[in-house]
Amino acid sequence: MQVPLLDLKRQYSALKKELEQAVLSVIAETKFIMGPEVVIFEKEAAEYCGSKYSIGVASGTDALLLALRACEVGPGDEVITPSFTFFSTAGTITRLGATPVFVDIDPDTYNIVPELIESKITPKTKVIMPVHLYGQCADMDPINRIAQKHHLKVVEDAAQAIGSKYKGKKAGAMGDFGCFSFFPSKNLGAAGDGGLVTTDSPDMAEFIRILRFHGAKPKYFHSFIGYNSRLDTIQAAILSVKLKYLDGWTARRREHALVYNSAFKGLDIITPQEEDFNYHIYNQYTIAVKNRDKLSAVLKENQIGHEIYYPVPLHLQECYRSLGYKEGDLPVTERKARDVISLPIYPELTTEEQDFVIETVKRSI
Repeated sequence: MQVPLLDLKRQYSALKKELEQAVLSVIAETKFIMGPEVVIFEKEAAEYCGSKYSIGVASGTDALLLALRACEVGPGDEVITPSFTFFSTAGTITRLGATPVFVDIDPDTYNIVPELIESKITPKTKVIMPVHLYGQCADMDPINRIAQKHHLKVVEDAAQAIGSKYKGKKAGAMGDFGCFSFFPSKNLGAAGDGGLVTTDSPDMAEFIRILRFHGAKPKYFHSFIGYNSRLDTIQAAILSVKLKYLDGWTARRREHALVYNSAFKGLDIITPQEEDFNYHIYNQYTIAVKNRDKLSAVLKENQIGHEIYYPVPLHLQECYRSLGYKEGDLPVTERKARDVISLPIYPELTTEEQDFVIETVKRSI
């Protein structure tokens, strides 16, 4: 049996008529750039995330970049963030001339440890950027308290976490900015790249709207240098269709996670731990095992899709060698980078497929 890590063809098959109608409507109207569907989706997304404003941008990476720019991050500044994350988290900091300052993660949730943040704050620190990794929110209350104490901004990297909750609050609605990705593999995925910035500040929302359009308002009049980073109208139309189904898809992912957790109980497998105050959306179902290479080989042999998120933490990447980090500086991060592996958990995963994955994993442990 072949089990893909993700099968978007099944999702498309279920929504084929709605998606095609939405796309063809945009093509017929020919308003491909900043068409009405963008405004509609932005309103829907803001309501869904519990934020006053949302601004569609070209990618999740650009969402982070524009949010940091709105926080006035620039050369010589520092941004505190975890090292166990996708490259965009740190890459956007560096692109603005600032320096990422890496903090270790909690061994159970894979998210930044709030208690380790304060010791990393210097006069150069501008922003704390927690990552809601794999679909579970970081512990935001202490992070926000630290930020308020030191007059810092908080940018939530919620690229993997749309719909997740922390003490009843949605991801992206707890910091100064929330940043989302609509990369096709995300729980809410576009048919290409797309991103979103959320905020409760009307001034910052307007700033990012201008920033995404070359810094121009009105057109051809530039008070500052911006970017070409707009959410395509076709992508917005697709996302509006899919948003209606997101909570149902999340429920299915959570059901699959419970099945995995039960099946792996008592084995030498560290399964995801969902904090009592959190609502995990399982963008990934990630386990940790002692012999990952063996498990990966067995899964590959049995044609079971899997992935390692992430094999090399950012503080040990070649491009960040100049920052002076070395092995042993972030021990939990480094251990998890050696041990984690993600299994199929998409909503359309069948019982037979999941059982096959479970039995295969058990045989290799």
